[in-house]
Amino acid sequence: MKAEFQNVSKYYGRKCVLNQFTATLEHGVYGLLGPNGAGKTTLLNIFIGILQKNSGTLLIDGQDAEKLGTEFLRHIGYLPQYPQFYKNFTAEDFMAYICVLKDIPETIGRRRTEELLEMVNLTEHRRKKIGALSGGMRQRLGIAQAMLNSPDILILDEPTAGLDPQERIRFRNLISQFSENRIVLLATHIVSDVEFTANEVLLLKNGILLKQDRPGELTRGIAGKVWELTLPDPRMVKRFDAMQISNMIHDADGVHLRMVCENCPDEKAFPVPPNLEDVFLYYCCSKDKD
Repeated sequence: MKAEFQNVSKYYGRKCVLNQFTATLEHGVYGLLGPNGAGKTTLLNIFIGILQKNSGTLLIDGQDAEKLGTEFLRHIGYLPQYPQFYKNFTAEDFMAYICVLKDIPETIGRRRTEELLEMVNLTEHRRKKIGALSGGMRQRLGIAQAMLNSPDILILDEPTAGLDPQERIRFRNLISQFSENRIVLLATHIVSDVEFTANEVLLLKNGILLKQDRPGELTRGIAGKVWELTLPDPRMVKRFDAMQISNMIHDADGVHLRMVCENCPDEKAFPVPPNLEDVFLYYCCSKDKD
């Protein structure tokens, strides 16, 4: 399946929250990366039909998504940023309920529920009430329900926010596991989630798509713009307040700084290989990139 956004825009009054967004998505994991307020959730809500765009076109395999109507929704699996659960339902009951909402036949629904609860490691918790599950377990239940209809497009909005490191790693592995032969669109501001899972990254800022490329290409694009410097006196850090500092470590020999900037910030600074977090800072956080 192929999804094509063609000059999609969205306004709230006079404020443009999505500006001429154009991108093509095929099989693989796409990390939609941007700061809070960048327009990520707006884009997802347009994708799944919750919001109406003001202009532009969304094509699914060459057909206008609006003309496909509810038939298009059969191809979608969605995990919102704040999924709502009935806390008195068991995990098993909740999956059965979602099967009814998605018009999945009972026999197929039971089989898919068993398969998915096993995949997300919730089989032994299937009869526990959702209110008794941890946050990580609820998120895993959320992705399981999103996969019930075997969607061609899986949309995840900030799925690891609030999870501890172990659950975040487990969830990232699930995303990779579910990505085979489908489009996965992962919206987040957590760079590591994208760095370890995405085939391509879409950088969004102020509703504008700044870049779409593979993580390696994005990091190569800012080679020579990331620097490290050790300052013997912590008071010297103030000299670099205007810089984009991506890391600061106080150690016995002074303060170690990692900075993202166009030119060498100090005669003792030396260039280092960029990572995706540096890319995020360079394009999405630097004032001179607005």
